[in-house]
Amino acid sequence: MVKWLRNSQSSMVVLTLIRLYVGYVWLTSGWGKIASGNFTAEGMIQQAIKSPVTGATGSPAYGWFTKFLENIVQPNMGLFDFMVQYGELLIGLGLIFGTLTTLASFFGLGLNFTYLLAGMISTNPVLIILQILLLVAGLNAGKIGGDRWVIPFIREKVPFMGKSKTAVEK
Repeated sequence: MVKWLRNSQSSMVVLTLIRLYVGYVWLTSGWGKIASGNFTAEGMIQQAIKSPVTGATGSPAYGWFTKFLENIVQPNMGLFDFMVQYGELLIGLGLIFGTLTTLASFFGLGLNFTYLLAGMISTNPVLIILQILLLVAGLNAGKIGGDRWVIPFIREKVPFMGKSKTAVEK
């Protein structure tokens, strides 16, 4: 399956559809938060601290995450509100345009796992599965998109990226 995801032209089409769907979900979520003009994650953060995800014994399953929310996120709520809104928007744009697809999928996964750790199920499990497929597919996920041109350009211009032929160039 990995070979098919990374090399097949038919998978390229399937991956493009997945990418567009996931990108749309992120874009609309981010834009909705920005357009409202009053988005804050404060209520969700307070709820996640007050009622953390519990394990089978009833004790917090991710105590370290609750401490992170209390000691890092809550005191810097404005920064995290900004990062959530614009992070979601940029992830969506990257996936829709197929530009830096792997990076957008990676950061999307990070946000989805953060939401899960906070106890928000929603569409996160489905998005995680789809974004893992995009990550595994690598460059093939963005071939029908901006990655066709952007990735070879980056590999040529950035010294540590090397000038090896990419799957896009083959």
